[in-house]
Amino acid sequence: MTAVRPTTISDAELDAIFEPIFDRIAEGAVDREIDRRLPFEEVGLLREAKFGALRVPVEFGGYGVTVRQLFRQLIALAAAESNLPQALRVHFSFVEDQLLADPGPEREHWLRAVVAGTLVGNAITEPGVGAVDRYRTRLTRDGERWRLNGTKYYSTGSLYADYILAAADRDGERVGVLVDATAEGVRQHDDWDGFGQRLTASGTTEFTDVVVTEDRILGPGYGAPGPTYATAYLQLVQLSVLAGIARRAERDARDWVSARTRGYTHSAADLPRRDPLVQQVIGRLSAAAFAAEASVLAVADVLDEVLAAGARDEKLVVAAELAAARAQLAVIDLVLPATTLLFEVGGASAVSERLRLDRHWRNARTVAVHNPAIQKARAIGDHLLNGADLPFAWSAGERTATQTPGAAQTPEARS
Repeated sequence: MTAVRPTTISDAELDAIFEPIFDRIAEGAVDREIDRRLPFEEVGLLREAKFGALRVPVEFGGYGVTVRQLFRQLIALAAAESNLPQALRVHFSFVEDQLLADPGPEREHWLRAVVAGTLVGNAITEPGVGAVDRYRTRLTRDGERWRLNGTKYYSTGSLYADYILAAADRDGERVGVLVDATAEGVRQHDDWDGFGQRLTASGTTEFTDVVVTEDRILGPGYGAPGPTYATAYLQLVQLSVLAGIARRAERDARDWVSARTRGYTHSAADLPRRDPLVQQVIGRLSAAAFAAEASVLAVADVLDEVLAAGARDEKLVVAAELAAARAQLAVIDLVLPATTLLFEVGGASAVSERLRLDRHWRNARTVAVHNPAIQKARAIGDHLLNGADLPFAWSAGERTATQTPGAAQTPEARS
């Protein structure tokens, strides 16, 4: 186990590097939404700036930031383009796994690869029975190597990635497999048909006799049932997306109102920006964005404690999961109403397709259904009242009929 050195870079220095990039990404957000153009160019900008290496220690060429600093930047990126932090979710989890691995050539190889721009996507979740029972995707022996066969859904971010982290069954045990995205037998489809987060590349991935070498098998127990910091970490990426959406919704509403000169005969002021009711809406949007961001960063502080302890202190891990679960309920309840409230600042012109202000609600609603909040609320109550286990998301694929409902969560958490 290797401790990660404290950061040597400030938030102001990070902002100076990434704010101009985020601004460029934000400029094309509406056009990309209209055209359904996947942001490959924008991902390229992030690669060049080593955004994927934010958590990689300085000695390997990364920025060495804290978890709090990472999520602060993810919120800012989400405000520019909400699809991108979600697309990078498993990448950052993979980096954390490397940070916690024992020192050695393999660990150093992957950390330096990330600094060079390597991104990791995912192919974990399966349609049908495989999502709640056992993976139908199989890893089978073929002489000195292995073959991977199966179909995955919710392969978020994999179209932007160099490697795909796939979950598979190997003789009855769950293993992780790191597959080259361009390997023969890998087929990816941008067939995600949700009404929001359309550019996350969360479609289908097919593996047909893909050759896998021994060094690319992450081993039995990878993502096995039981408490893990990764559950809270992955959930917090989704919450950072919601916080970023709230920030952008407030900014878009404010910019639109500031430029408007047409009021209403029954308004309290000639200009919308002078109308106290409109001012109240902007104030409430600002408060929602502030509170959502504060909630995300509060959980990030808890995760910093967990990872500083080596992610092995079960008490801290449970505390992180409880914090993330509470934040999930709070952030959703803040952001979803805010993305509807913003339309109160104007009349029918606010629903213009050209503005695409509706994308904020659609995107927030889509992110919010990952790991249904009603299940999380019940699990929190059961934990506090009865000491029941919290719903660690990685347990979902291994759930058995004898487990209580509070012992598992939807597998979408890892997608």
